[in-house]
Amino acid sequence: MDMRDIAKLAGVSSATVSRVINGSNLVRPKTAERVRKVIEQTRFVPNGSATTLKYGRSSTYGLIIPDITNPFFPEFIRSFEGILVEKNQDMLMATTDFHVSKMQQTIRRMLVRQVDGVALLAAEIETEPIEALIHHRVPLVTMDRRVAGRGLSDVSIDFGVGMRAAVKHLKQLRHRKIAYIGGSSGLTISDHRIEAFKSAMAGADLKIDQNYIRVGNYRITGGESGMEELLQLKDPPTAILSANDLTAIGALRVIRRHGLSVPQDFSVIGFDDIDLSDIVYPPLTTVRLSRQELAETFYEALDRFGKDAHTVGKQYTVTTSLVIRSSTGPPRPVR
Repeated sequence: MDMRDIAKLAGVSSATVSRVINGSNLVRPKTAERVRKVIEQTRFVPNGSATTLKYGRSSTYGLIIPDITNPFFPEFIRSFEGILVEKNQDMLMATTDFHVSKMQQTIRRMLVRQVDGVALLAAEIETEPIEALIHHRVPLVTMDRRVAGRGLSDVSIDFGVGMRAAVKHLKQLRHRKIAYIGGSSGLTISDHRIEAFKSAMAGADLKIDQNYIRVGNYRITGGESGMEELLQLKDPPTAILSANDLTAIGALRVIRRHGLSVPQDFSVIGFDDIDLSDIVYPPLTTVRLSRQELAETFYEALDRFGKDAHTVGKQYTVTTSLVIRSSTGPPRPVR
């Protein structure tokens, strides 16, 4: 069955069926409803390749993420895909697993599928894949790269707002010895997060002890190793801020493993507010980065390019906020 068969059953032209499928507002609502009913009854699936050839657009956006095992990204995918479904568009998703070579393969795959644009949430970005997309007139939107240009937009995260609120919260609880377990070294997004922490500490007139700065990997294992190192110090911190929630959860596990408790012995704060952060015990105080707002901003940035991939892109910003739960409290009194 093809579009001509649908048109015959609905009593309309093939052009009208095509307009309904592509969301055109040139079809009367009653007629469009009749066509959609026939499509539903016959379970007709339009040929996407044919649509791409005719209109020059595939109605598909590419989405590239670094780590599908990090709950932050599936939660983003759920929000992003929900927006595309409402817009009658599709998504082609790929993960890089932090490998640059896999990134290059993924970009080639996106080009073959003729996606209308690419949302790139992976941090390991080289110039070559970006140039390949722009050369083939495929718009690109990156996350927290903080560079915009022709065919290129970026969505930056305002870590400062949430990090300042987190440090202020700990200071009000009378914490002065505050540690930070960061993300993977060498990534721009890791630099942005630790700079936000340092700036927040300076703004609160709190001293940064370099012994309290540890490198993680955005995974539970990184939080575990960082916390183990902090516990070995002669004068350990009383509070720990983390680059993300998985890191904080790793710290919670080590604290409990040593027979200590949160927040009585240590206060712990995560970053992202993944769904899991409200399920772990104790529920995690964290800096919230809304996946829904992030997804909406990425879609807005991609949609703005429309059919003109050479449009000069924009810099977008998504802010953060503090969510206070049970993993923070006053430090134990010094005896």
